[in-house]
Amino acid sequence: MRNKKDSFSAAVKAEIRGLPADDEENRAFVQRCFLSGGTVSDPNRSYHLEFSLEFFVAEKLVRILRGFGLNPKQTMRRGLESVYVKEAGEIADILNIMTAHKSLLRFESIRVEKELRNHLNRKVNCETANLNKTVAAALGQIETIRFILENTGPGYLDKSLEEVAQLRLTHENASLEEIGAMLEPPIGKSGVNHRLRKIHIIATELARE
Repeated sequence: MRNKKDSFSAAVKAEIRGLPADDEENRAFVQRCFLSGGTVSDPNRSYHLEFSLEFFVAEKLVRILRGFGLNPKQTMRRGLESVYVKEAGEIADILNIMTAHKSLLRFESIRVEKELRNHLNRKVNCETANLNKTVAAALGQIETIRFILENTGPGYLDKSLEEVAQLRLTHENASLEEIGAMLEPPIGKSGVNHRLRKIHIIATELARE
């Protein structure tokens, strides 16, 4: 059973073999190089397209690919020159150069899906990190308020601070915007944050005493 890398390479080669001879010499040369020693990894897993060729053939291929505006890398592997690219955009360009348009469409479809999935994952991770920060901040605020109450008792804070403190204790998971909306009259996030900073300063002074 072929692995995914071989199956994608085989699909590209099968498509190229089924194409009419290309009149453009450079495109035809790239096609022949791929048919004789080319592989391309399954784009679901990684981006890697490689040609394994004799030295002089590889040198000509590099010149041609650079002529198309690409920047292939070159190294020696198992007695053959390896010409390869690892950028998704350059792999797509080579598929286009070889006029393997069906394989190109498949490649680009997978590429877009992967980029969308990665974008969503980054967004979820960012939102999770922000949520963790919010939770940590709320827990710190609650501990600060409890410290004041345990060491002074009710009525120590002025009315505006007391209102915010009680709402914070009663609604542990509420955001600052939600706490502000519960006040009468309502205030914004910055106003709630300002009052909580004052409460923190009071707690710090009590701790020093």
